[in-house]
Amino acid sequence: MQNSRKTGAVKFFNATKGYGFIIDDDTKNDVFVHVSDLSDPRMKNTLRSGDFVTFEIKDGKKGIKAVNVKNH
Repeated sequence: MQNSRKTGAVKFFNATKGYGFIIDDDTKNDVFVHVSDLSDPRMKNTLRSGDFVTFEIKDGKKGIKAVNVKNH
């Protein structure tokens, strides 16, 4: 998959469970994000639905996932 930065909005993020989804601005598809793929671990406590983020796409065990997720 590509390694260029993408932009999107957080659909939801559950800090307790440590995962959520980002809506990719280009494709409008949901992209899985895990707490371990946030660029700053403190983001898990502040990430909210509607927040704009940048990220990279990688192949995960169950499909694509967002990695190196940063606040936009």
